Amino acid sequence: MKSFRPTREEALSLLRAAGCGEGVVRHCLAVERKAVELAELAEGNGLRVDRELVSLGALLHDVGRAVTHGIRHGVEGGRMLRERNLQELARFAENHLGAGIPREEARELGLPDRDFLPLTVEEKLVAYADKVMEGEEEVEFGRILRRFERELGPGHPALARLRKLHEEVMRMTGGRG
Repeated sequence: MKSFRPTREEALSLLRAAGCGEGVVRHCLAVERKAVELAELAEGNGLRVDRELVSLGALLHDVGRAVTHGIRHGVEGGRMLRERNLQELARFAENHLGAGIPREEARELGLPDRDFLPLTVEEKLVAYADKVMEGEEEVEFGRILRRFERELGPGHPALARLRKLHEEVMRMTGGRG
């Protein structure tokens, strides 16, 4: 069965119907605003970006928070979206955690035995937008990096992935992200 894309309004309804609180919905709307802004900058820098996919992926990236606020919310969100025949959007839920989680770390965290890494331009823009939005507030990248260091420790491999994601998005957007 072919995956379909909901409208923006249907995506917002899905978040609420799944049981996401208004704080999660407001965060998803803020991530959507930032991700679409980044997509527009990337397009202006010559990249082809599916802006509708960025918008929908950003809106639904945290749908799994209806089930849990723990690290498994990405896996739960992917499951929920696949159950609704939204396969194309499931990867946004699964791969936005941290700056992506490789298979070995996923196993250590008790997640399914596979990579959870953003691969497409659209997935990377949404993952990055999620990182720089704390709730509804945009924060500078350095603050995010310091929080990761505090929470994970200064030598954690997620820090290198976060820096790499930041550098990639800055290249995509001409340094204006």
